[in-house]
Amino acid sequence: MTTTATALVPVQPAFSNAERLALAGFLAGYRGLTREAYALDLRQFTAWCRNQSLPLFAVRRADIESFARDLEAKGRARATVTRRLCTIAGFYKYAVEEELLEHSPAAHVRRPRLDYESHATALDRTELGALLVAAGLGPPAEHALISLLALNGLRVSEATGADIEQLGLERGHRTLTITRKGGKVATIPLAPRTARAIDLATGERSSGPVFLAPDGRRLDRHGAGRIVRRVARHAEITKKVSPRTLRHAFITAALDAGVPLRDVQEAASHADPRTTIRYDRARGSLDRHATYIVAAFIAGAAR
Repeated sequence: MTTTATALVPVQPAFSNAERLALAGFLAGYRGLTREAYALDLRQFTAWCRNQSLPLFAVRRADIESFARDLEAKGRARATVTRRLCTIAGFYKYAVEEELLEHSPAAHVRRPRLDYESHATALDRTELGALLVAAGLGPPAEHALISLLALNGLRVSEATGADIEQLGLERGHRTLTITRKGGKVATIPLAPRTARAIDLATGERSSGPVFLAPDGRRLDRHGAGRIVRRVARHAEITKKVSPRTLRHAFITAALDAGVPLRDVQEAASHADPRTTIRYDRARGSLDRHATYIVAAFIAGAAR
């Protein structure tokens, strides 16, 4: 008699064709790291549903909230739990829009209260300047990468995914068209130093990735991270610096420089303004309290 390992694993109920179609269709709308993150969220949720013997389209609001409590009990961060719930809500919304499901059980699911205060490593204006100087003394590609991350606040996937064909000129501005998180396409302006560095980095090439790895293939996020860390060492910055640190520094510097919150939100491609507010170090300063602005505005009429 032969036994197999699979005989020891209980058979889980299979999802219906409509449920599998909804899963595939929802993920098909995304690409790259966003798709990978959503796929991970849905894998964990569908595995939980199988363990509960719950078909996806039979799930209720209480079930989704039970899934969230299980994640919290396992020590998952509130931000992680919230992201998983957002993915689940997006999935069920897609199923409703495609008329595969009558209504979404995730429509009114309660989500963990987030701490809207960024705890990421921060670089101040002097450190950011030193980093750009150090990058400028190195290879043009490294200078261009650091400039895109620090002066445009790009996500590392947006920078490494940039192609030469997407460089352009619009009303006197040097531009780069990139694919944002969620597949949204956006055209961004390039600061003069960034444009010069990109021109030097691409040289005579007229197509392909802006950033190349030593083996000639497109630079990936890991290679970009190594470049950022190397340049930070050259700038004698002792903090732990990553591409995300430079994005954080861009957002913080923009807010400190007085750029309106809505403009910073747009530049950072934040869907929720509260995400941008997390980076505003000075928002608690009494110097910026609205009372002073209102008092000055009314002063002329109060004489």
